[in-house]
Amino acid sequence: MAMYKIAKYALVLILFAGCKPESTTLGDPSVIENTPNLVAFWTFGEAEGSDRVSVGGPQIHRLAEVSGPIERRPVGPYSGYSAHLNGQQYFEIPYEETADLNICGPEAQVSMFAVVRLVDLKQSRTIAGMWSEGKGAHDDSGTRQYAMLMNMPTYGGPRQLTPHISSEGGVTTRSDGSKFPWCADYAATVNEVPEEEWCTLAFTYDGEYIKAYINGELEPRSLHPEQDRRDDPYFTSEGPNGGDRGMNPYYHGRGIFCYDPEKYAESKPDGGSDFTVGARYAVGSMLREATIGHFGGLAVFSRALSDEEISALHTSANVSELNKQ
Repeated sequence: MAMYKIAKYALVLILFAGCKPESTTLGDPSVIENTPNLVAFWTFGEAEGSDRVSVGGPQIHRLAEVSGPIERRPVGPYSGYSAHLNGQQYFEIPYEETADLNICGPEAQVSMFAVVRLVDLKQSRTIAGMWSEGKGAHDDSGTRQYAMLMNMPTYGGPRQLTPHISSEGGVTTRSDGSKFPWCADYAATVNEVPEEEWCTLAFTYDGEYIKAYINGELEPRSLHPEQDRRDDPYFTSEGPNGGDRGMNPYYHGRGIFCYDPEKYAESKPDGGSDFTVGARYAVGSMLREATIGHFGGLAVFSRALSDEEISALHTSANVSELNKQ
């Protein structure tokens, strides 16, 4: 009888080990798929070891795993799953394969929307984008374009959502031709990015202003030069009509950098930026500020979405229910 009980218990363990938790789709992906100018939408439903493949949009975009298989977890808004990043892995699309994700030019517009559950903002600073910074301060060899980043305290964005746009690729240049040590062109929210809970993050760029949204809400923020570490004339008097650039919305107004391999062969020898999710090339490393957490949805659009559209995308994610899982 004792041997029977042991064998029965062992069988239960084997059967339990072979079962995988069922996933539940809580959000409405059709809201994103039906929003005009969708370029790519990833729902992260694919199993680890597989490319994550976009849906919607005119072209297919495959996010390849970097540094080994990326775990899939049975919780997420649109596929019932999410990708779990551990700070040592990320997704990428090589520059040569970015196709219509390669949004750039003087009139370019872009929006990005993400559903995430993040851990440790000191480490986790990158959502996604085409954003290669180079090897450190004063290095002008970067090929930055657009990115959703977080926790950038250098110019007043500690622990906040800080979407970036670059017109130079390298460091920010003032109107007199002098240069900052870093790219300084980003909006910054009022509130901090939530940690260890599901939330939506978004930004838009309409060719003039960058806007940052947390959980579907635009958080207007005025510039306070000293407090925000933006007392340089670039921030205070090179905005519209000689005024300041603001914080959120933030006035950029110079378009998005386009990499030209002939023009930049010597000054930017590392080539155009890959599209990456969860990490970016910064200070000579891809993993220095790689993100830890769950990615349940990511979408890119080739225009600036309205406040109402961002709100609708947020609603589609159903984060209140996700946070009960």
